Amino acid sequence: MPNRAMSRQILTFAAVGVVNTATYYCLYLIFLTAFPYLVAHVLAFVLSMIGSFFLNARFTYRTRPTLRKFLLFPLTNVTNFAITTAGVYLIVDVLHAGSRFAPLLASAAAIPVTFVVSRWVMLPKSIA
Repeated sequence: MPNRAMSRQILTFAAVGVVNTATYYCLYLIFLTAFPYLVAHVLAFVLSMIGSFFLNARFTYRTRPTLRKFLLFPLTNVTNFAITTAGVYLIVDVLHAGSRFAPLLASAAAIPVTFVVSRWVMLPKSIA
């Protein structure tokens, strides 16, 4: 893939990530008013992941969202989910740093892995 196209995908993925993170964080804060932080995290994560699938299909990879891709897309976030969940737990329960900003801090480490795996799911023929 030419560098220009890959650069566009990375920038678009980052922009979608900003929207997704904002959506996640807003949902997390809303759910945090009614649920423990881990439940709030899981609910916000699942809902924002669904939105991320459609935004990435349309804008990042410019591909038609199919049922197969939709069903595989959660696999792209397994590592992200594990890293962010462990990070939220570490920040809140081990470091006692509070639950409001923990998800934002924990999610940064998972971004590169999520891009590589989501690209593989969305464009399986372009990656050898």
